[in-house]
This record gives sequence, structure tokens and C-alpha cells, in this order.
Amino acid sequence: MSKYVLYILFFITNSFAWAQPMRVLFIGNSYTHYNNMPKIFHDLASSKNINVDVHMSAKSSHTFQMHSERTDLYQDIRREKWDYVILQGFSRELATDYKIIDSTIVPYVKRISDSIYRQNPCTTILLYDTWGYLNGIPEDSLNINFQIMSDRIHQGYLYLSQLFDFPLVPVGKVWETVKENNSEINLYQEDLQHPSKYGSYLAACSFFAAIFKQNPSTGFTDGLSPDKAKYIQNTAFAIVDQNMTRYLLNRNVVNIKSTSKDGKWKADCSANFPKAKSIIWNFGDGKTSNLFQTQHFYAKRGTYTITINIQDGCGERVIKKKVIF
Repeated sequence: MSKYVLYILFFITNSFAWAQPMRVLFIGNSYTHYNNMPKIFHDLASSKNINVDVHMSAKSSHTFQMHSERTDLYQDIRREKWDYVILQGFSRELATDYKIIDSTIVPYVKRISDSIYRQNPCTTILLYDTWGYLNGIPEDSLNINFQIMSDRIHQGYLYLSQLFDFPLVPVGKVWETVKENNSEINLYQEDLQHPSKYGSYLAACSFFAAIFKQNPSTGFTDGLSPDKAKYIQNTAFAIVDQNMTRYLLNRNVVNIKSTSKDGKWKADCSANFPKAKSIIWNFGDGKTSNLFQTQHFYAKRGTYTITINIQDGCGERVIKKKVIF
């Protein structure tokens, strides 16, 4: 039986410590490799004491079909048993009708994802929802503006998310929100399409919030204006946090909320693992539970390590969280 051990130590400060590196692979094009966005994600995680091993397999102007034909991509996929793989298509290709997506995108996303799952059936595949060009596509016969392009791309990625059951990271929606509400932050390069350093930082913050379920606030800012970086951090977290269910980001997540009141020390515990066969909570005081949603009361103050054993198609997952009363 395989065992995946994931130690997540939860304190009042919401800091995280990982016993072994989380392995993350970004597959994309220039929207991924501009400003070395995966490294920004890595440095942001490291600044929050999260141990990650991040790699990138990105080629400019590549569509999903072009990615699926890359020999080097499959070499990158086979290099590690990735915990997370992020998929990003060409900037325009998701802004099309579903029938076109079915014929020109779906077969190639399936080819890539099948290869990922052959390497590690427990990999979480995430979709990188991108943004519209600042001026849209004026040369298009319909004269598509930014908002229409942004909406179409988002709907296209949502369609893939529902079709493949892949969680979606709403970078495009974070981008749209920052663009509309803080015009002092320039997200674009001079070509009005590719990300500026702020745009790449926005993407990295969105992935951080989606994967680690916490606000990147107070983390690495890559030399950007502290106020602008903070605005991006908070916006990314707010949009991810408010749409966890819509974007399937609430999968394979353990939540523990500890409260102290009237001499009672309570932990409200829940685990959302849709494919899990069984679960055992060990609360660190000799008591256990086999419910996916449960409450536990402690007899006295202290520091307790809650161990969660989950049996699913990946074997045994062991997750540890620490609560302090």
C-alpha cells in the first residue's frame, strides 16, 4: 500500500511547514514564463516557510495541441511524481465556442492529462484561467473588447474544468478585478497582452492562494511597491476564497477551526475528499473519530497534533495539523 505523508502544521499565525517538498510543474507558454512567474510562486511559498520544488515546461505561443506534440513535455512529466500540474493554453484559444473547444482543445488536454496520471494518478491538475488583452481583439470581425474576451476565456476554462473535473485557478478574474479597481497597477507589458512584473506577481499570488488556501499577504513581493503588492495579495485571496466551490478548489482539503469559550476547547473538523473510502481522525489526546465532519472537545488547554488518515485511490494519505489552545 502506498502512503502519502503530508504534514501541515496549523498555528494561530496560519504558518505552514512541509516535511518534504511539494512538487509543482507549470505547463504553459509566455503567460507562464514571462518574468519567470513559477519562480515568483516558489519564492512566495518559501517566504511563508512552505517547502516547494517548482519546475516549468513552457514554450511561447503554444496551444494545447502544440503542447501535446512536444517530446520534451512528456520528458518533463515523467521527471517527477508531481503533486500539482498547472495547464495553460494559448491566450485566445479558450475564447471560442464550446464546439470548437471540443474539437481543437479537448482531445489534446486529455492526451496531456492521461500522461500526467500515468506518471502519478494522485496528481492534482489545475487549469490556469488567463486574461483578455487590454484592447481585446479589435481585428476580429466582432470587434471583441477586453471584457468580452475576458468573459469568453473564463467560460472556456470553466467548460474544461467541468468536463475534466479539474480545479480552476481564476487568475483572469483576479486580473479583471485589479484592472477595474486599481488603475495605478499596470498589469500589462507594452504589447498590451503579456504580463508586466505586476501581472506575473498577480498570477503567482493566485496560485499560492488556490494551492495553499491562505492569503499571501506579508510574503515575498519581488521588489514591487509594498502597497500595490498587498492589494494584489488580498484581491487574489479574496476571489479564490469566495469561489472555492465554484472552481472546485475545495477538493482534498482538511479544515480545522479551534475555539475556546466558557472553559471548553473545541475543534470543528471537516475533510472534503470526494474519492475517499474512509477516514480516521486521531485528536492527539487518545480520542478518535471516523466521520468526515466532526467536533472534538478537549479536557484541558494545550498543544495537540491532530493526525488524519485517509484511504483513497492513492493509498493512505497522512495529514497532520497542530492546534493550540
